Amino acid sequence: MEWSVEERGAIEVWTIDGEARRNSITRAMLADLLARLRRAEENRHLRCVVITGAGTRAFCAGADLKERARMSEADVHEFHRDLRAALRGIELSPKVFLAAINGAALGGGLELALACDLRVMSSAAEVGLPEVGLGIIPGGGATQRLARAIGVARAKDLVLTARRIDAIEALAYGLVTRAAPPEELREAAVEMASEVARNAPISLRQAKRAIDGGFHLPLEEALDLENRLYQDCLKTRDRIEALQAFAEKRKPTFTGE
Repeated sequence: MEWSVEERGAIEVWTIDGEARRNSITRAMLADLLARLRRAEENRHLRCVVITGAGTRAFCAGADLKERARMSEADVHEFHRDLRAALRGIELSPKVFLAAINGAALGGGLELALACDLRVMSSAAEVGLPEVGLGIIPGGGATQRLARAIGVARAKDLVLTARRIDAIEALAYGLVTRAAPPEELREAAVEMASEVARNAPISLRQAKRAIDGGFHLPLEEALDLENRLYQDCLKTRDRIEALQAFAEKRKPTFTGE
């Protein structure tokens, strides 16, 4: 098993179970991730997934270079196909994904975090994209996702220098939105996930679609997209439940209907 899973109500914590290899990305790890994404899609009770790494040294140190050295050219193409499918699966999932960056997130590890909707980082962690120093470029989407997350100038700074940054700089860049001491990171991430999971599942899905789908559209088209997704929420039982709960001065019980 390449991942361990902890269930916390409507939240699951998925931990890359490869501390000895710094939680690097292997072919088996990707296959397991793709399978878990399919199961998550079918789990109506699940609302938010926290992704983190085992131990404190690394969130994910990128591709397993020892495994990569044994790959044929065809194997490498297959690896990147699966990596791209997994990261897009996270982005397109109706569930909210939160990366808890517990240690170094390098190369594909940072790309995994970038595919998540939210990111919280250990104050002792660092992130970076070393690829240009290895004779390649980021191949798991970082040249695109990073620029969208923090702007083109800052993305070029990180990609073209291959330097690593700490939590203070990552916060200043907007690469992560929260930081926590190493010993508090996991619970801080679960608490943030709880803030998400208490909300209506359909609303979470539609809000995620509105933000991601409208970001690069002309404003009028983006507003039309938002309106269509908003109208879908009006038809749900959860909206009626929210209104009743407000009137009755209680917390709503959302069912995703």
